[in-house]
Amino acid sequence: MLQPLLIIQHISHEEPGLLSGLLEEYATPFETVDLSRGERYPDPCSYSAVITLGGPQSANDNTSVMLGELRNIEMILHNNIPYLGICLGMQTLVKAAGGEVRACPIKETGFFAPDGQPYTVELTEKGRHDPLFNGLDKNLRVFQLHGETVTLNGTTALLATGNSCKNQIVKVGSCAYGIQSHFELTEQLFFSWLSTDNDLRVMDRRKLVENFREIQPEYEKTGNTLLKNFLGIAGII
Repeated sequence: MLQPLLIIQHISHEEPGLLSGLLEEYATPFETVDLSRGERYPDPCSYSAVITLGGPQSANDNTSVMLGELRNIEMILHNNIPYLGICLGMQTLVKAAGGEVRACPIKETGFFAPDGQPYTVELTEKGRHDPLFNGLDKNLRVFQLHGETVTLNGTTALLATGNSCKNQIVKVGSCAYGIQSHFELTEQLFFSWLSTDNDLRVMDRRKLVENFREIQPEYEKTGNTLLKNFLGIAGII
């Protein structure tokens, strides 16, 4: 019998988004743990894969919760458990693998950079041949919401790059992935973030909604494809 998928939340409003629809479509058993509610990080070896979402914390936080999470990711890497980290979940992966987390040279927020160029990531040569991106183009539109970035060590492969914060998608070992940007947004989840996230609340809400709806079909197709590819890599579907 397939072990369930583990979803780690760092804060309640950063939910699985598009992933929820795929898990329902494929009748995938899963458990969700919200660390911001004081829920304990369970033994990752009891799960088929781990997906870790974003949050306002830092992988550099010297708290018992963050230090415990990093130890669990080290266990995930040691046991070759499929892992997908989004935003903070990417930064904790890099930190656990021996890399560093530091402030972005320019904070990335929304769909467009300060110079007006859309946020995109471009697959590297390794990325173009990785099964995580099967069926996807080498340039992908993304939504950004982060003030920190990562410096990689020699064991972490770079799969996609960005203009300001270079290290956008990474891979550790054979099946642990980290994605700095957000591919998982549904319209409902995006609207929730517009009301709860401090960085988004000070921006032009009407313009953000317009930007989202302009790319929504392409964006959701990319997100669903990428998440489905990861579930396939993990042997879940």
